Amino acid sequence: MASSVLSRALFAHRFLQSSSTHFHKPKFFSSIFSKRSFQLLQAPSHLSHKASGSAYCSMTSSAVASQASFSMQSLPNNEPVVSVDWLHANLREPYVKVLDASWYMPDEQRNPLQEYQVAHIPGTLFFDVDGISDRTSNLPHMLPSEEAFAAAVSALGIENKDGLVVYDGKGIFSAARVWWMFRVFGHDRIWVLDGGLPKWRASGFDVESSASSDAIFKASAASEAIEKVYQGQRVGPVTFETRFQPHLVWTLEQVKENVEEKTYQHVDARSKPRFDGVAPEPRKGIRSGHVPGSKCIPFSQMLDGSQTLLPADELKKRFEQEGITMDRPVITSCGTGVTACVLALGLHRLGKTDVPVYDGSWTEWGAKDDTPVASS
Repeated sequence: MASSVLSRALFAHRFLQSSSTHFHKPKFFSSIFSKRSFQLLQAPSHLSHKASGSAYCSMTSSAVASQASFSMQSLPNNEPVVSVDWLHANLREPYVKVLDASWYMPDEQRNPLQEYQVAHIPGTLFFDVDGISDRTSNLPHMLPSEEAFAAAVSALGIENKDGLVVYDGKGIFSAARVWWMFRVFGHDRIWVLDGGLPKWRASGFDVESSASSDAIFKASAASEAIEKVYQGQRVGPVTFETRFQPHLVWTLEQVKENVEEKTYQHVDARSKPRFDGVAPEPRKGIRSGHVPGSKCIPFSQMLDGSQTLLPADELKKRFEQEGITMDRPVITSCGTGVTACVLALGLHRLGKTDVPVYDGSWTEWGAKDDTPVASS
């Protein structure tokens, strides 16, 4: 225990004292906390721009329900987003916690942690999409085990009674992935911020720059907790109870079966050129094309020009145009399981709250020698 506290203290000290201003391009499979340390940018604190972890949880579901008596309860379960106006009005509520889950494609050369330091919604915690993942897989940011997820989010200070709002730096992108992750582990009290940080700033609401030492401790503790779980070491205290929902996540074998049985409508969120196989995949060693029988609806078609989720009638049109009906089940995929969650978000608004995501997505499927590939 003492060594754990000391290692976290040393991490925070290095983070706060680093004088380097050189930020390396993000590595594909690396947690930014477990692999590198960063300089904490010294800027004004406010800018003018407006196995289951359940065994460790001591709070019962009835206690959770009785304690979380704030306005988030009035939000309908089939509405997956909240507006920036709603968040601004409820930001100081005791059971509202906000997560910055920004993540970018490697070729964008954007560093989410650095951007979090430069500007984030006041009081926000940083959620490392690459770091809170399955450390035994060679695929990027795959869903971690229940025990690992429970340990990591507990280290961030998240409990089952909390209502979570998650956002990213692009509008609606990687935030949808984290929304889906929490739902896979049984936490439905989570919403995506509609339009994300760009919409928040465009609305004139305040942002913070730099990050508190507490935020750094929590983020590094989450990374440390993940490492410990996968190394078989004890972690704690764990304050978040998981309830795994297997119907929300699909494996390669399930997708293979569906190619033959065609029970689920398969929708791919990648761009049309990648889906058609006329554009190369951004990752080496991945074949071009798509899963036979799947349809292409690029995730951007779920969003308007301000990167907010389209109204239900417009979303329905997007799916109907590709022959996807709401009276049959749907499975979504993409490149690495991130933007597939944007499709799931749109379908959730349409009342389809049980849409599974193929976690390995095309990065897994296209790298196999024994998986069928179609092209247009």
